[in-house]
Amino acid sequence: MEKTLRGVGVSHGVAIGQVRHMGTAVLEPPTTRIPTEDAPREQARAKAAVDAVAADLIARGNLAGGEAQAVLEAQALMAQDPELMADVERRIAVGSSAERGVYDAFAAYRALLAAAGEYLAGRVADLDDVRNRIVARLLGVPMPGVPDSDEPYVLLARDLAPADTALLDPTLVLGFVTEEGGPTSHSAILARALGVPAVVALPGATGIAEGVVVAVDGSSGEVLISPSEAEQAELRALAAERKAALAASSGPGRTSDGHLVPLLANVGGPGDVAAALEAGAEGVGLFRTEFLFLDDSKRAPSEETQVEAYRKVLEAFPEGRVVVRVLDAGADKPLEFLTPADEPNPALGVRGLRTLLEHPEVLRTQLRALATAAEGLPVHLEVMAPMVADRADAKAFAQACREAGLEAKFGAMVEIPSAALRARSILEEVEFLSLGTNDLAQYTFAADRQVGALARLQDPWQPALLDLVAAAASAAQAAGKSCGVCGEAAADPVLACVLTGLGVTSLSMGSASIPYVRASLATFTLAQCQRAAAAARSADSAEEARTAAQQVLSGE
Repeated sequence: MEKTLRGVGVSHGVAIGQVRHMGTAVLEPPTTRIPTEDAPREQARAKAAVDAVAADLIARGNLAGGEAQAVLEAQALMAQDPELMADVERRIAVGSSAERGVYDAFAAYRALLAAAGEYLAGRVADLDDVRNRIVARLLGVPMPGVPDSDEPYVLLARDLAPADTALLDPTLVLGFVTEEGGPTSHSAILARALGVPAVVALPGATGIAEGVVVAVDGSSGEVLISPSEAEQAELRALAAERKAALAASSGPGRTSDGHLVPLLANVGGPGDVAAALEAGAEGVGLFRTEFLFLDDSKRAPSEETQVEAYRKVLEAFPEGRVVVRVLDAGADKPLEFLTPADEPNPALGVRGLRTLLEHPEVLRTQLRALATAAEGLPVHLEVMAPMVADRADAKAFAQACREAGLEAKFGAMVEIPSAALRARSILEEVEFLSLGTNDLAQYTFAADRQVGALARLQDPWQPALLDLVAAAASAAQAAGKSCGVCGEAAADPVLACVLTGLGVTSLSMGSASIPYVRASLATFTLAQCQRAAAAARSADSAEEARTAAQQVLSGE
């Protein structure tokens, strides 16, 4: 094995420690047939195990809070899917044991997901984790997951399920490395929220032997095998240098010559507010409201429930800017009362604003709740629609905002290439743009954000993606309106400088990344950022773009 391996760095920091491997997946249960009279008992066992796993996932989500809570609650809904449970009971009725019925039913559902297009295929890992937990409970064997250890370690796995990532103990798990996943996978997003150094999409990661010392650089994506004392010292010095730079940086985001670039936080709900405030966020650039709707996939939360949740976030940023994304349902976030169950490719179907326009009462209720929540508060509320494709979409959303009496700016997310290319037209209807670089990359390159093998096409340094960012930012500048980035691209300290050079007016990211981006911006002038952006766009690959920008910023 090579001395230095390179994957995709997704969470800043350096971790040095011994390797511990993720617990192995549950073995396939035996195919022993059961007597017909035992079927009711086995069906009851299966139902109890499913309910227990769902309850455990919800409990983990409650402990983790914020974005992790929404992800884990979605997994709990997956475990209790009525059609899936009906299939389990049918298999048990014709002779399968509870564990075998669960295993085979999930295998059939897994095949459907894998064939339903890359976006849904990316949820196979989440489904496998649910299956493993249910089967482990039925077999009475240890639950797959994070290993027990009294000493800090670096965790290695083929992939990490959200349920495991959400509750990692940073005092024990120094960092983690996975073979699968990408920069915008659930595990990557949660790692950044936890502040745990992480590298994903590293070929051969699970081949590193248990107990071997590794050094993980979550910024560069490098993993050093058995580093010498000198190499460890060099990496620790680098980490200390970065930490000192963070400590020296405070206040609003700005370049070294005073060009202001507000640094905002991505939040999933009230549980994420404390971390955002501690990081010095100047407001919220992406308030994902899905978390509230995932509590019950069969019905929308009441207007009163929504008002209470929204107000808690708005109250935390007096005089600040809070950008709320209305419900983004569909694709990997299906809601029984909203999204069709038989779409051949949900990622390219009715999702986001399309879903809301088909169910105007849901959108109307949410907009009214936001208007009520903001009453009497000095906060600068802005509301945006997900998955806007063209001017007609933007016009329909703007009209819905006006009809709901919403006294706020309303804008459009740029997640579809058509929206970036026709941004000037869309800006005739709305007051700001916000670039969701995760989905924008996915649709630009036809590359699912959850598939590790396609990680290079999800790299936000791809020059084609930077071209689309530049097009949207240029259109906004010409219209005298703002254009922010709320995708994970904003969390990269060097790329943040390039985005600034492209004309982006604000950057929103997971709270843990804000200090790194603030320190990086403060190092360079706006002119340097613009030169770095031009160099990156002139490259032919993501790696060349990153190298070209770094060379400009380092003065080479």
